[in-house]
Amino acid sequence: MLKCICDETRYEILELLQINQELCVNDFVEKLDKDQPLISHHLKTLKKCGIVKSRDEGKKAMYTISSNQLSKLISNVTSASKKIPVLCSENNCC
Repeated sequence: MLKCICDETRYEILELLQINQELCVNDFVEKLDKDQPLISHHLKTLKKCGIVKSRDEGKKAMYTISSNQLSKLISNVTSASKKIPVLCSENNCC
């Protein structure tokens, strides 16, 4: 799972889903300022890994994180990743 989310764009998609709960492809395109085919590719990968799920709403597919457990795990990974530079500077390990 970590290998699947380690891509910068997929990571950004998941961060947006943490904040917004549910978004369509066009929402991601607008918020991330990236091309629609690229966003669709990354959403397909996240869906294949079981990290996100989609539901149809008219002509749009709405995406969410597939479970509360995964949402909590992603939140923990996001939180930990923001602490790493601070930990390194505190311990002078970098």
